[in-house]
Amino acid sequence: MTKTRLLKHFLLCTFLLLLQGLAIAQNKTVTGKVTDDKGVAIPGATVQIKGTKSGTTADADGNFKVSVPPGATALIISFIGQVAQEVNITGKTHVEVKLAAENTTLTDVVVVGYGTTRKKDVTGAISQVKAAEFNRGITTAPDQLIQGKVSGLMVLNNSGAPGASATVRIRGVSSVRSGNQPLYVVDGVPLDGRVARPAINVSGLGQTPDANPLNFINNSDIASMDVLKDASATAIYGSRGANGVIIITTKKGTPGPTHLDVNYSAGVSNIMKQLKVLNAEEYRSALKQYNQTGGDFGSSSNGMNSILQTGVTQNVNVAMSGGTETSRYRASFGLQDQEGIIKKSGLKKYTATLNGQNKFLESQKLGLDYNLMVAQTTEQLAPITNDAGFTGSLIGMALQWNPTMPIRKTDGSLNILEEGKSVNPLAMSEAYDDKVNITYVLASISPYYKFNDNWEYRAMYSINHQVGNRRSQVASFINIPGIMKQGSAYYGDAELNTQLFNNTLTFNKQLTSAFNLNAMVGYEYQKFDYAGMGLGANGFPTYAIKYTDILQAPSQANTSISSFRNPTSELQSYFGRATLNFLDKYLITGTMRVDGSSKFGKNNKYGYFPSFAAKWNLSNEDFLKGNKTINNLALRVGYGVTGNQEFPAGAAEEQYGIFANGSSALTNVANPDLKWETSKQFNAGVDFSVLQDRISGSVDYFYKNTSNLLFSFPAIQPAPASTYWINLPGNVINNGVELSLRGDIVKTKNVTWNLGVNATFLRNELKNYDGPPVLTGAINGQGVSGATAQRLANGYPLNTFYVRQFLGFDDKGQGMYTDDGRTLFYLTNPNPKTLLGINTAVSWKKWELRASAHGAFGHQVYNNTANTVLPIGNIGSRNIAKSLLGNGESLSNPITVSSRYLESGNFLKLDNVTINYSLGGIGRVFKNVNLSLTGQNLLVITRYTGFDPEVNTDKNVNGVTSFGIEYSPYPTARSVMFGLQFSL
Repeated sequence: MTKTRLLKHFLLCTFLLLLQGLAIAQNKTVTGKVTDDKGVAIPGATVQIKGTKSGTTADADGNFKVSVPPGATALIISFIGQVAQEVNITGKTHVEVKLAAENTTLTDVVVVGYGTTRKKDVTGAISQVKAAEFNRGITTAPDQLIQGKVSGLMVLNNSGAPGASATVRIRGVSSVRSGNQPLYVVDGVPLDGRVARPAINVSGLGQTPDANPLNFINNSDIASMDVLKDASATAIYGSRGANGVIIITTKKGTPGPTHLDVNYSAGVSNIMKQLKVLNAEEYRSALKQYNQTGGDFGSSSNGMNSILQTGVTQNVNVAMSGGTETSRYRASFGLQDQEGIIKKSGLKKYTATLNGQNKFLESQKLGLDYNLMVAQTTEQLAPITNDAGFTGSLIGMALQWNPTMPIRKTDGSLNILEEGKSVNPLAMSEAYDDKVNITYVLASISPYYKFNDNWEYRAMYSINHQVGNRRSQVASFINIPGIMKQGSAYYGDAELNTQLFNNTLTFNKQLTSAFNLNAMVGYEYQKFDYAGMGLGANGFPTYAIKYTDILQAPSQANTSISSFRNPTSELQSYFGRATLNFLDKYLITGTMRVDGSSKFGKNNKYGYFPSFAAKWNLSNEDFLKGNKTINNLALRVGYGVTGNQEFPAGAAEEQYGIFANGSSALTNVANPDLKWETSKQFNAGVDFSVLQDRISGSVDYFYKNTSNLLFSFPAIQPAPASTYWINLPGNVINNGVELSLRGDIVKTKNVTWNLGVNATFLRNELKNYDGPPVLTGAINGQGVSGATAQRLANGYPLNTFYVRQFLGFDDKGQGMYTDDGRTLFYLTNPNPKTLLGINTAVSWKKWELRASAHGAFGHQVYNNTANTVLPIGNIGSRNIAKSLLGNGESLSNPITVSSRYLESGNFLKLDNVTINYSLGGIGRVFKNVNLSLTGQNLLVITRYTGFDPEVNTDKNVNGVTSFGIEYSPYPTARSVMFGLQFSL
């Protein structure tokens, strides 16, 4: 019986194999190769048999082999960024296919809120920057990649320190107390905008600058960044869209065999500019000139050089991707190790990502997308602060160090003076240790279902989790009052959690031959939590052991403990968008978002944010069709309302504080009528391309009116609490013109040269304000306790400088001021009136040269460093600025905040120059091999005498933002970097 069964099974298998052989015999095999229009292989290109769902993908060399059934006459070959091509295979067994690049001026996909659209269908003011156009060199956060690339966008590095925050403005500044940073959205997830780095105020030194909240993103993982500028584009984000939106899209896997991309780079950095202070011989000469009997210690030293180093940076990025049309994936790992140009400073960043796009069911209607991004950053911070007093922080100490005084004694030990005297900068560097570790997790999962070709439902859940800890100490040997012979230490923790859930329903259908409707409705809920604690102490028995390891050693009286938990804030939103396209000529887009936020008073929980935009594609009209000169011409107009809720949670509620002695008190007065800060914006623009798309660009005019300004006044005592939040009367008006122009100057087979220029002309003014005076722009340092340099005033731009008007020196060397200094004047402001970006690329065969520059004009910067760190009165004890010699100023001239220290902030900076050589394939293993050499910050054209005119030390007063003040910051670096890229 068993033998009979075996025989039956054998005969059945033989029969099935024969049937399969017959089927194969009826099919035919077609082979081929897919390349671009330059002959470069396209790995992963999709090869589909026309009329079926069967096909394959090209291998790493662009080759493919596919079995086609009888009757098949054509293959459809496609790849992202290329024009799909139908290839006839009748009577053929091998084909060579060249795919042409898509016309990027029309067919690029632009990311908008909760979806994408073709660039030709965009009705709002949106600019896209792709990875190939990003700035090269040493960058730690994504905002640095698009500096100078987009009209209307200003990216200003607040500090030269690795990982430091940046000031990012889209179409100017519009808020006096709330945040002015744009909303960042990463793969559909809006970010919190904060970072879980514990803040400390170092005794005698001040507050250290903030970290960049985007540090956790690996720049090599970014595919594109879309900048949404006008309200018709940003109103879909409602209460968070007032300052613009930057959407970051990361790279995804492409169908095809698994391939590995490797990127390694290494470089060195040095200080870009040294300030001109006296050397030892000049100092001795100055002592004689000013009849100073002391101050010459017989040595020769350079305080600044003692703390500088050549910073070495290394980057390693590895990415693996592949899959099929129904299951794609990409995984990456990155390591960045950046030494700062100041000793004992730097940033180490470890990143890993995993994302995938999967389709299920035979119909492929069910899908699941997922993204996971994790990072660990370790910052080593130098003792450089925003608001150091007389003692100064490290840069101020180095600039002030008497050049006739030795850094080290003859026995090699550090030269440390008496308590309260000048601080040896090298000793300060060695005494200070400050490390911050932050762990980041950004994860999302997004299932979707396509009911048919018209309807799609998508949901998303995401979590953004950050945990940071900080260990900081100052050794007891440093001669700072309160620290010398005691030492000081701090340990802090912070935790930030954001959860988001949203779901959208999308409809897209060609209703008639003339009308297409694309519509979307959605619901979103987001929750924000932030908490932390800190432990500080002074009075340690020894510095042989790290203070943060023996925090129990000081007495209880010398120990302080603090903790906080911000009130949980929640945001509930309903939103929708509809775009009607008639004949591909006339497009109308409308959006509406309703936001409910727990941050606002009970009488104003919900805000309503509508927008409307229209576009007329003139180039599709009969009178322009076929025109060989004008290839694309479109007019856009839009209007919308957006909001701003970037202020502390619970500001509209009563809040109580519990203090160290156990007592409690009301700290914030409730305001049930507190409203959204609202911006209304009008935009009109034109997009064009001519001469077979050789020249393309856009021009936009915008007018933005911000009202209901959120503000916190210190309560006038006696009062039940210290703060009270209100909506200030007044309007902030921003208007201007943006111009973006790109041209292919040379376009031949072997040589290409393109040039892009963008310019923005801005105007800012506070109007209709009749409230009390608001001062900001704190000036710190020797002799200026409590001084400010900026004031909010009706009829002036925000952050206008409000100071004494300096007239020169009298015959006794004393400063002269208008009205003897009794009156302060509104003078210039730090907001640039013109922004400029220049980008160019030249290629010849396998060589390519890329360069980018940006600049800002029509504004001034306050040089707080010159004002209080290097005044003439230092002669005899500390160093001074070289420019002061012989200027007629007396040593007794008091330090005063005045227009004397207002300097032109105009600059043009050559940011990046990159030379790239493409080796192509090496053997059968290495593909797409590229070598590059990049220089950063190679040239700055400016009259500003400080380190860098592109600076913004945080000098806020009671949370009122400041801008355009420089105070002995971490200097900007000039860098050179070598890079190697290849694929396997």
